[in-house]
Amino acid sequence: MKSRQGMVEQVRDYLNFKRSCGYQLEVPGKELMLFARYAALAGHKGPLTTELAVRWAKLPQDADPRYWATRYDIVRRFAEYRFLFDPATEIPPKGFLGPSKRRLSPHIYSDGEIAAFLQAASRLTPTDGLHPRTYVTLFSLLVSTGLRISETLNLSRQDADLRTGVLTIRETKFRKSRLVPVHPSTLHALRRYSKFRDSYLSGAKSKMFFLAEKGTPLNYRGVLYVFLKLRRKLGWQKADRKPRVHDFRHTFAVRRLLKWYEEGANLDQLRRLNDFHPVVQK
Repeated sequence: MKSRQGMVEQVRDYLNFKRSCGYQLEVPGKELMLFARYAALAGHKGPLTTELAVRWAKLPQDADPRYWATRYDIVRRFAEYRFLFDPATEIPPKGFLGPSKRRLSPHIYSDGEIAAFLQAASRLTPTDGLHPRTYVTLFSLLVSTGLRISETLNLSRQDADLRTGVLTIRETKFRKSRLVPVHPSTLHALRRYSKFRDSYLSGAKSKMFFLAEKGTPLNYRGVLYVFLKLRRKLGWQKADRKPRVHDFRHTFAVRRLLKWYEEGANLDQLRRLNDFHPVVQK
């Protein structure tokens, strides 16, 4: 029976179940396996206890208390699952080690900020190369569609239908896929970029839509480096709430809601359309 399994086997069962539901749990999964191995080495027998969870969470003595709380919360969620199979499992009280996350208020970009940011991106060097055109088009797509940066970076040429103006976003959060229609002005920009990219990199073999100067796919670390560089040039790092890449998505959502409100739309009904991505109106 599962209640007789060791902690390592219990954690593996939990991770297999959660991943079958679409959760990736890369970092939490590694942390949980560390917890399970710690419990085994410590000779822990029987159901999970709050004392064990707290003791393991606070092992890195010099760590930030929020890191302790994060580790504790990971074990707490695992305990909730184990309780279904073994009622003797202790579910650690919520918030016992304090908050694990500090949710930052989003920065909503103004029209002027977006224009200044894209203008700065257009001046990236080499100015006559692919580099500035890639970043202007990529950030413009984030602004005009509300896509996640990961979804944009994973966009392939095949998934960008430049005839109909529909993007296929495959297996993103919770492994869901969806179709995203784009505004005609966005479609025009994507076509222009695609034409320049193919002429500039005639021998490129990558299937990805957005490419770096040398024809390799972009990665998040590289995009973040460019974003921080542009943010610094614009002097935005001194703001109380420093703009982030993800704030382009927040900005899109706020503007769309305001547009629906101005149009007298039924916001509750539209909010329930889980995968709906409207065409951006100017």
